[in-house]
Parts: sequence; structure tokens; C-alpha cells
Amino acid sequence: MWKQDKQDGKRSDEIEVEDNGSPAQSTRPETGEDVSAFVGKGVEFKGTITYNGTVRIDGFLDGEIHTEGVLLVGEEAVITAKVTAGTIVCKGKITGDINAKEKIKLRAPAVINGGVKTPMLSIEEGVLFNGTLEMVQGVRDAQREAQLHPIGVAGTQPAVRRVNG
Repeated sequence: MWKQDKQDGKRSDEIEVEDNGSPAQSTRPETGEDVSAFVGKGVEFKGTITYNGTVRIDGFLDGEIHTEGVLLVGEEAVITAKVTAGTIVCKGKITGDINAKEKIKLRAPAVINGGVKTPMLSIEEGVLFNGTLEMVQGVRDAQREAQLHPIGVAGTQPAVRRVNG
């Protein structure tokens, strides 16, 4: 089950997996929302998943995933898909292109095979990453344009007068 553990010194936005086999419907991962759907261990799904909120996958998925929300990939999950999400936390295997608008957290023993595009990436020791990585500005950063302010006229130097005493 996904949980937030504030007692062992971890930040409140950390998500962990407990492999006790129980669905994570009562937890509130970093978005503060309940898990909207749960694809359990042993379940095979082929097609496109589009959702809002948080979804946890522990089974097999072949196709596409589209969300602005959170995708939680359990340790038993095997995903072969084009993935577009707001935030991805992965302990399983993903093969395909991954695009996260906010961040990706790869937790051991995750295996990633494919292109990754995200503004923020966290990789634990023990993760296997085989592919390409493109770090892009986040959603919030892309909206802010850098403001340039002139501090002087280019090519001019202040006059210096030497006084011999």
C-alpha cells in the first residue's frame, strides 16, 4: 500500500510501497487525493487509460496512459506503454516513452527502458535505467519568462580621473 510516513524523517511528499497485497484506497499520496483506480497483481490490461487523480498499477498494461494526475507503479507491475502523467512514482518495469509534467521518482527495483522527459527526476540506488533522458522546464517554470533588466549602457565605461598629488 502507498503511504506517507512522517515519523522516520522523510518529507511528507514521499510515497512508499508496502507489498502486503492490500489495495491503497484509504491512502492519500502526495496529491492529497484517494487512489481513483487499482489495477491489481495478475490483471492484464490492453488499451488506453485516461484519468484524473491517482491510479496504482500492479499488473500488466500494454497501451497508453494519459493523465495530469499521479501514476503509481508497483513492484510487480509490467507496463509497455507510452506514458504521459503529472507525477510518476515507479518501483516496477516500464518499457516505452515516458513524459512527466511535474516529476518522476524511480524507486528500487524499478526498470525503465525508453525515453524519459521530465523537469525533475529522482533515481534510487538499484534502479536500472536504459534509455534517453531529457530534462525540461517544469509547468510552472515554463510560464515564467526570464526578465532582463538593463544595468548600464553597453560599451560605455565610467570616466576615471586620476589626481596626482
